[in-house]
Amino acid sequence: MNRLELDGQIVEREPLRYTPAGVPIVNCTLAHRGTTQEAGLARQIEMTLVALAAGEISGRIANLALGEPARFAGFLAPRNRNAKSLVFHITELLEIEED
Repeated sequence: MNRLELDGQIVEREPLRYTPAGVPIVNCTLAHRGTTQEAGLARQIEMTLVALAAGEISGRIANLALGEPARFAGFLAPRNRNAKSLVFHITELLEIEED
């Protein structure tokens, strides 16, 4: 299974654009900061991730305020057919449940 959920925020976003087939797409950069467990030890994580949203979800991503916390879900795929770098394809924008 190829599924990723990430709590973070949009720190950069390009304007909404359309493919030649008319599909709306928005490219963005997500930032994540948090703590997780690895080998029984707490590990601090700070990272940015290149992402995109296509179709209906792109409008929601385009309207999300920069820096607003959100939970993103989707999958990872190569940037293009021959690329080794990955892009996070956002397919869902989920509510963050307060603890």
